[in-house]
Amino acid sequence: MAHGTQKLFGWFGGHGLDGTGAFFESVGFTPGRVNAVLAGLGEAGGGALLALGLATPAAGAAAAAAGTMAVAASMHTDNGFFAQDGGYEYPAVLALVAAALALGGPGQLSLDAALDHRTKPRRPGQRPGRGRTGLPPPADGAHRSKPDHVQR
Repeated sequence: MAHGTQKLFGWFGGHGLDGTGAFFESVGFTPGRVNAVLAGLGEAGGGALLALGLATPAAGAAAAAAGTMAVAASMHTDNGFFAQDGGYEYPAVLALVAAALALGGPGQLSLDAALDHRTKPRRPGQRPGRGRTGLPPPADGAHRSKPDHVQR
């Protein structure tokens, strides 16, 4: 999110749309201002949604595909891989994490889970909050086996 707001608004020591657009133009990403807007929206919007756990696959894809990671990686390739030498290690890690979130989907502690947003279609007969069969679990707890050392 912070990198996106740097590009869009100049916050956190960023250069805003004009400065970022001029930089993008200087490295061959034309039109620079349009690319700065798209990169900023992808980073800020995708980052905010990822932080909330909302629209997780789309948010992860937006953050990974914002183009900024590709730009960052391309700007650092001459320095090798490792970040301490100015390499592309960190932008690559950010892109891979965002892609993993896009592919893996939301976790249990996300707004997607709380709102029952599904990334995979339900099977026939399956309703929200139910198991694969669509039936509630047995009331007596017989569906769970406990180890012998656990008292019932």
